[in-house]
Amino acid sequence: MIVVEDLHKHFGGFHAVDGASLKIAPGSITGLIGPNGAGKTTLFNVIAGVHKPTSGRVVMDGEDITGLPPHELFHKGLLRTFQIAHEFHSMSVLENLMMVPAGQSGEKLWNTWFGRKRIADEERALAAKADEVLDFLTIDHLRDEKAGNLSGGQKKLLELGRTMMVDAKIVFLDEVGAGVNRTLLNTIGDAIVRLNKERNYTFVVIEHDMDFIGRICDPVICMAEGKVLAEGSLDEIKANEHVIEAYLGTGLKHKDKVGA
Repeated sequence: MIVVEDLHKHFGGFHAVDGASLKIAPGSITGLIGPNGAGKTTLFNVIAGVHKPTSGRVVMDGEDITGLPPHELFHKGLLRTFQIAHEFHSMSVLENLMMVPAGQSGEKLWNTWFGRKRIADEERALAAKADEVLDFLTIDHLRDEKAGNLSGGQKKLLELGRTMMVDAKIVFLDEVGAGVNRTLLNTIGDAIVRLNKERNYTFVVIEHDMDFIGRICDPVICMAEGKVLAEGSLDEIKANEHVIEAYLGTGLKHKDKVGA
């Protein structure tokens, strides 16, 4: 679904992504790990249109999408979430979900005068879809809660819910476990697996928690110094000498967790 070819992103003299190449298979849940500063989030930002690459190419379903802005990629079904959730904090959880779909009739002033029935019908349909999403994510009890009052894990579930309000093809998840307790992280993991199996979502996941990566991701890609270092199952990655060296020899052979 995604092919990245010799991608570079430089910030002055710093090469955050330095010739990375990789492929993301449709229907997969791919884990992306690597030491701090490996270039993982910058790679996400370039693929998702937040940053334009210095050079290289990104292809989605055979189409060159290099440098396209996020709103165009959104319409193509490529979405990303962020390490720090970006909710509309003063709006309810339901309203946050209903805001997502583009091209709503209520966005046009003319329709607010002469298309009120159409707007009302659309809003009822969106509310019904949002309720279905909340039920799927097991957070329907938070329907009317202000999004700003949610815990870190609940906000991550809300971000995942936003991807369900449109026809997402591939979702890039940046550190879904950051600030999330183990129970909610398991809930997030279960939701990702269900979306993958039941709705054929493709996911790419940056995450520090190797237990989480090992539970839901195959394959796993390891980056270091802006390059792709290795790819395979988590066990293969943890046994790779180049990966061990990238983590400064701090115990991949002896530990269940790896910093990412």
